[in-house]
Amino acid sequence: MEVEVKLRLPNKSAHQKLLAALSPFHAATHHQHNTFYDGSAAELSSRRAVLRLRFHEEPDRPKCFVTLKANAVLANGVSRVEEDEEEVDYSIGKACSENPQKLKDVDSRVLRRVKEEFGIESYVSLGGFKNVRNVFEWKGVELEIDQVSYEFGDMYEIECESVEPEKVKGIITEFLKENGIEYSDSVKSKFAIFRAGMLPSYLIMSLI
Repeated sequence: MEVEVKLRLPNKSAHQKLLAALSPFHAATHHQHNTFYDGSAAELSSRRAVLRLRFHEEPDRPKCFVTLKANAVLANGVSRVEEDEEEVDYSIGKACSENPQKLKDVDSRVLRRVKEEFGIESYVSLGGFKNVRNVFEWKGVELEIDQVSYEFGDMYEIECESVEPEKVKGIITEFLKENGIEYSDSVKSKFAIFRAGMLPSYLIMSLI
């Protein structure tokens, strides 16, 4: 079970202000491309699951991770989701993103599990989106500050994985208030927003 604090930033200005405030603690920047897949008969989505290929596009160390996510619950700014992830060869992942049927032939524990548990015989691509993730080692936790680029707009989010999400959320929100940075609890996952095809209305209003 992956448990994360998820807080939404209203606009680019708040995002840039937070990056500046955290700059002494910067550890890494990842340029990610996320693509999502289902079975041709909706075998995953019908059971509240999705398959993701995440590419880290850094030229000197490209990586690819295959992830099965299921039964996600997001409430009060805390996300809980069943997650199974492993790294696969980057070139193999790229080939699968171009031809999803190749997912059936990849030697992967996660993909074997997908076939055995969900009975998928044919894959379809759902599309995807890009994300720039800045990582900060701060107050004993790893903060991830995301700039998500959809075809229909950008969204900004804070994520922090923790076994004590309520405690960590309090520390983060206190820091945001001290630095005059607006925020709200995330109410939809990045994937849910992607599938909806539009930013949540409160985010659209914050950009006007």
